[in-house]
Amino acid sequence: MKSKIIERHQTLREKILETIREAILKGTLKPGEKVAEPELAERFGISRTPIREAFRQLESEGYLTVIPRKGAVVAALSEQDVQEFYAIKSILEGYAAELAAERLTEKDIEKLQTINEKLKTLAAEGDVKAFFRIHNEFHDLFVRAAGNHKLAELITHLGMKFNRLRMASLSVQGRMDISVAEHERLIEAFKNQDGDQAENLVKKTAAIGGHVLLESMTEAEGGHGRESILNQRIDV
Repeated sequence: MKSKIIERHQTLREKILETIREAILKGTLKPGEKVAEPELAERFGISRTPIREAFRQLESEGYLTVIPRKGAVVAALSEQDVQEFYAIKSILEGYAAELAAERLTEKDIEKLQTINEKLKTLAAEGDVKAFFRIHNEFHDLFVRAAGNHKLAELITHLGMKFNRLRMASLSVQGRMDISVAEHERLIEAFKNQDGDQAENLVKKTAAIGGHVLLESMTEAEGGHGRESILNQRIDV
């Protein structure tokens, strides 16, 4: 009986997480807007404990800011946040790709190809949530293959803290297709054991991820934005 209560608690927590994430990504909840505990408690028919747990996780992912005695509000995304995250991501993942190029086995590369085929299908279907999950598997595989455990920990921690930015970037129209194409070129670099090429490609990928997100933010604010790069070739 106790295990069923815990399972229900976890399931409801996941539903709350998904509901709030989607509302923020779709713009239903705006930056600075309060996310009310009582409304969620009534909607899901639960106590506030799993809601507060969900709020803490969403704060760690960059979706919310929890203010003592005031509650949770939607965190604002700044241009500086985006620039800093993708700058660090490019350095860490680029180094991991360079190391992995000499360590990936044929079986690892086959797995990367299989994962990327799944991503191609999901991109065609427009399934951002599933794409995001499988996309993480692709990157996790070569990061683990790099053989540097501290580096892997740093990348994992950074990714979790900025899940919102990564999801928002992939949600931009056309970005998933670009990601699949980037992966194809990266796989070729891995096949050739070309560490320099792999590092450069990953750095380019991070730059594009940040650029399309900034472009999307500018358009959402009614600006005319930056030059679109979604249709450009990625030349290294």
